[in-house]
Amino acid sequence: MRTFLLIILTVILLIFFIMDILWVTLFTFTFAVLKTGGELNDRPIIGILTQEIDYNLNKEYPDQYHSYIAASYVKFVEGAGARPIPIWIGRNDSYYEDILNKINGVLWPGGATYFFQKEGYADAGAAIYRIAKKINDRGEYFPILGICLGFELLTYVAANCVEHRTACSSQNQPLPLEFTHDFREANLFKQVPPDILKILDEENVTANFHQYCVTKEASDLSRVQLIDEFRVLSLNHDKKGLEFISTLEHKRYPFYGVQFHPEKNLYEWVTGKNIPHGRNATLAAQYFANFFVNEARKNLHEFATEQEAKESLIYNYPVTYTALQNSTFQQCYMFKISDRDDLIIDNNV
Repeated sequence: MRTFLLIILTVILLIFFIMDILWVTLFTFTFAVLKTGGELNDRPIIGILTQEIDYNLNKEYPDQYHSYIAASYVKFVEGAGARPIPIWIGRNDSYYEDILNKINGVLWPGGATYFFQKEGYADAGAAIYRIAKKINDRGEYFPILGICLGFELLTYVAANCVEHRTACSSQNQPLPLEFTHDFREANLFKQVPPDILKILDEENVTANFHQYCVTKEASDLSRVQLIDEFRVLSLNHDKKGLEFISTLEHKRYPFYGVQFHPEKNLYEWVTGKNIPHGRNATLAAQYFANFFVNEARKNLHEFATEQEAKESLIYNYPVTYTALQNSTFQQCYMFKISDRDDLIIDNNV
């Protein structure tokens, strides 16, 4: 009799456990649908953060430009079905609040600027991060993708601008991803196609060009209390064997970081830098562009008019074939401070 009762009790507990899992799954699905209204945006616009003019670009074009965006980032979002606009550095919160409520996601590009420069890349990133969290908190899905320096910026602003990076040696280093045990639970890789996963896992297809990195085992994240805020999805080792985080995502918000450069596989052609350009490297890189733009499709922000959107797009500015000047970038959009200030006057922001 006692054995029979134990069996009955076990069955009841098992039923409750299964029901609990089903309710959590249903709640998660319902919440995701409610946040996007079940609609998808087929005309997404991505804001790409400018940064202080590159040192080498400034040598070739001395004191002509204030900021820039490498054109490979523009093509990266275009190639996945989005239109890009520049987001200016050095503006106030009302500017960032205004622009983020008109666009559908933000890309933080790689580069070589310093985080401590006032009214620069990092200050703008901090403002965008605060505002993007508020947008998500009010139920509007709003993604951020950080690439290389943008990856480092993501953890930097999440740590309230406390520096926590470690010096590392990962220049001109193509690598496969060393996935963590639970990476398939993350949005970034939950629906990755098997062929892309196999490429990322086995082949040298991620282009690494960074002198700083964020570590897990060496406690960079724990030192700034971010271990419970971000999910680490893959790790890699630099040329000296130092382990660093190569992909991560925020546990609460649709914020993603990749330490490598998927845009270089597709759009940068400088020689001697070990950038992987093969078929599989191209497929793997395109996965990240498609993923991010599809995340942005879940956001329904829009400009007041299509004319306002057109006047904000990056196509209003010239692109320069910088590879002719021995730049590592094929092309760049380089901006004068008047480009930014003219927009501020026009928008009265």
